[in-house]
Amino acid sequence: MRYDDHLRYEYEFETIDPLGRIGVIALATDFNIETDLRRLVPVGVEVLTNRVLNANPISLESLRAMAPDIARAGAGILPNVGVDAMIYACTSGTAAIGEENVEAAIHSVWPGIPVTNPLKSACAAFEALGAKRLSVLTPYVREVNETLVEELTRRGFEIVNIGSFNIDSDFDATRIPSDAIAAAGRDLCDPSADVLFVSCTALRAAAVVETLEADLGKPVVCSNQALAWHALQLIGCAARPTGFGRLFDR
Repeated sequence: MRYDDHLRYEYEFETIDPLGRIGVIALATDFNIETDLRRLVPVGVEVLTNRVLNANPISLESLRAMAPDIARAGAGILPNVGVDAMIYACTSGTAAIGEENVEAAIHSVWPGIPVTNPLKSACAAFEALGAKRLSVLTPYVREVNETLVEELTRRGFEIVNIGSFNIDSDFDATRIPSDAIAAAGRDLCDPSADVLFVSCTALRAAAVVETLEADLGKPVVCSNQALAWHALQLIGCAARPTGFGRLFDR
């Protein structure tokens, strides 16, 4: 057998990520996050994912149990190459573990890297939209909802009302039809709320943001939409997707 280990062709290496790289620490149980984020970032931005160990059913205990694995999952995203920003992709997990703890775990393996999460991104989105009073839609069980409300309230937002599908499985949360999410959002959103917040990276909510905004006459923020919006800011990317709500007009 002839073996040629140095093929002689003229070429230059191409840049495959001209607008930047975003690392995503996703939950092992999340069936939706990569699909949404690839729709929500422009061509030229690469999204690289690794998964943190977690398990259903979703509870405060199971959410907090993933904390020791965050650093390992982050370290496994393009080692020795790196990304421009890192996402920890769990809204309820951030509330349960604590944002400072999540960022400390990521910075232990990627010192100084810009980090965001759905809770941080959503709060930045509310501020950009001038929203203080929130109607909140989630798939979570009550104890997880209560922790989320505590975190949002601590950050200075008023929760007008909250409604839930009361589901304890990420896989089942992704199976909720987008039309059902839209119908629940329309019924739940209080007229006095400044914005409707649809929480959870597993929910297929990004697809109905514009429909809900048209029906409600006010901004709608969901976890994955806010994540993409905030991560694009962190990597300095001015390009924006279309069709995903008023947030991307800011």
